[in-house]
Amino acid sequence: MIQLNPPPPGGADSEGPEAWSGAPIERRAYAAPYESLTFSMTTRARRELTVTLAAQPVFDLGKSEAVSRRVRRIIRHRGGEPALFALGRRTLDAVDLKRIDLQTLRHGLELLSHGVEDSGVLPVFWRTVASSSGRFALLCAELQHGPPRGVLLVEVMGGLEQTPPEAVAEAVSHFVTESMGVILHIAPDPAAAARFTGVPAHCLALDFAGVEHESAREWDGARHLIEVARSACPQVLLLNLRPDRGLAARAAGATHAVFAGMDAVTV
Repeated sequence: MIQLNPPPPGGADSEGPEAWSGAPIERRAYAAPYESLTFSMTTRARRELTVTLAAQPVFDLGKSEAVSRRVRRIIRHRGGEPALFALGRRTLDAVDLKRIDLQTLRHGLELLSHGVEDSGVLPVFWRTVASSSGRFALLCAELQHGPPRGVLLVEVMGGLEQTPPEAVAEAVSHFVTESMGVILHIAPDPAAAARFTGVPAHCLALDFAGVEHESAREWDGARHLIEVARSACPQVLLLNLRPDRGLAARAAGATHAVFAGMDAVTV
């Protein structure tokens, strides 16, 4: 499980970025099947959506093993087109986003309950978390599932880069409890990561799908991004990381990863 407490100084990630020499230090296998499910709902504008959730394995880069599961969410209008934006404009309002988050919580907890610890990572929209009514609805829905059997981390995404860090800190503080924690999903940019230094999040998530990190030259920029993120937050989760960059990412300061190229088992 992604830890809720900061790791001790000089721990598993203390070997430093100099360990990267342009090639993998040793070969390690990062592979695990994951499950997915799809549900439908109708927006306030009467458009039908399909929402697909996939419980991906989260690897601890120090242990080189899957320690948790992260629910990835894809939202589309019926017909296949992406639902969040169309022709450069937002197509879902705050009410729709909150309803999607609540349904994601319900169905996502079912997916995560297949795991050993019944815990993991669920996505929520910043627009839901930013409103007091949205926070209340999410917290009440989570409590309805009975006493916690593990740790639930909410991965807050969408619009964080345009929000003052102090506003983010106040909103997410409501989700920091003994059984809940917060991951901030931010743009893979050093300046964006540095903005959130001191915000009470347990982890920063960076999507490496848009980060060049194949060659040694490209890795220099990726390594700098990881280093800045790790300086801002105790833990760093990399999404869509190339499996052969696991050890290099760990040496740069990343603590966890969801690797690219894993196949889902649909249920």
